[in-house]
Amino acid sequence: MSTNFPEVRFTKKSRILTPEEIAEFGRRIDALRDATRAKIGEADSKYIYGVRNFVRLTEVASRTALMFGGWIPPVWLLASVTLGVSKIVENMELGHNVMHGQYDWMNDPSMNGANYDWDTVCSGEDWKHTHNFMHHTYTNVLGKDHDIGYGILRMTEEQEWKPRNLANLPSAFTLMVGFQWLLALQNMHIEDFLDGKASLKKVLSSGRSFAKKGARQFGKDYVFFPVIAGPMFLPVLAGNVTANIIRNIWTFSIIFCGHFTEDVEMFEDNLDKETKAEWYLRQLKGSSNLTGGKIFHFLSGNLSHQIEHHMFPDMPANRYQEMATEVQAICAEFGQHYNTGSFTKQMSGVVKRIAIHSLPNETVRNIRANLNQQAEKGGLTGKIFKRLAKAAEFAPL
Repeated sequence: MSTNFPEVRFTKKSRILTPEEIAEFGRRIDALRDATRAKIGEADSKYIYGVRNFVRLTEVASRTALMFGGWIPPVWLLASVTLGVSKIVENMELGHNVMHGQYDWMNDPSMNGANYDWDTVCSGEDWKHTHNFMHHTYTNVLGKDHDIGYGILRMTEEQEWKPRNLANLPSAFTLMVGFQWLLALQNMHIEDFLDGKASLKKVLSSGRSFAKKGARQFGKDYVFFPVIAGPMFLPVLAGNVTANIIRNIWTFSIIFCGHFTEDVEMFEDNLDKETKAEWYLRQLKGSSNLTGGKIFHFLSGNLSHQIEHHMFPDMPANRYQEMATEVQAICAEFGQHYNTGSFTKQMSGVVKRIAIHSLPNETVRNIRANLNQQAEKGGLTGKIFKRLAKAAEFAPL
């Protein structure tokens, strides 16, 4: 095994690779990347323009329906859901992917990652720093990747436990419902104030871009469109609130299922000599995929293929599905666990991770020990405790 690989632990589902095997694994992934890159062209540009057209048409149709038929409950519901879908696709399949530079090769300024700014309160400038640079460079590296819990949630035993982590589950729910707002606050590192490491003034001083973008988005959804709707002010306002909540819940769910399922691993900050092949392995072990059909993958912005996105962040995301088959085959050949599953399975692992790490490590150890002790008594009671003990299993503590 390479001594450079910054592991904390390996799952039992993957075997340890020799340095030679790691190098060959990287070579195979590079070859897949090059072969796919050679295919990129007109079909990909047509695809992303089609996505943009979909976003525009659904937004116009839904906002028009809210303005002229918002008092009719079925019309309001359909328009609000359609606007939510439009916002989901704009954020995930259009904005997220364009801002990764996946379509810079088209030489279209409107599809250039440096120019695009999406329909959410998180500014493009802040997001490109916390996500494109920090997260994709230091994926799941403790102390470097701020996406590990977003400074709010405790997601692994290696993170120091604080009393506020007892609220892991309600905090996660709050993060889910207001995801665009809390994501926008990420670059401010609010936890530094909560932990007494920085003054409130210092934290707020880094929020200028958030304040500017947040005011613009708030004005758009909650002032401009409701006001121009006149007598339809309330239905339009309620529709915009509902659409944003739909987008927030869906985005949170897809992102957390791609990063914090039960088999996802965390790593120490020991990257000085990490090779590209080892970087690929870290992306594999720090990610998880979701199974589903074409519509599901489209609505997820193809982040249902999070493993491939982490390996190839600047590759057009519509290529991830075909690449996933090859990546999975390479992983099987090298005995590496390819973490994929249904939405229900992966989300249950996310909830389990959030719940278990809301408690101190020693408390979890004691709970497990007591459950196992009760399970040994046998009978119906023993079987019940055995199931509870199994449910409490997670990463070794």
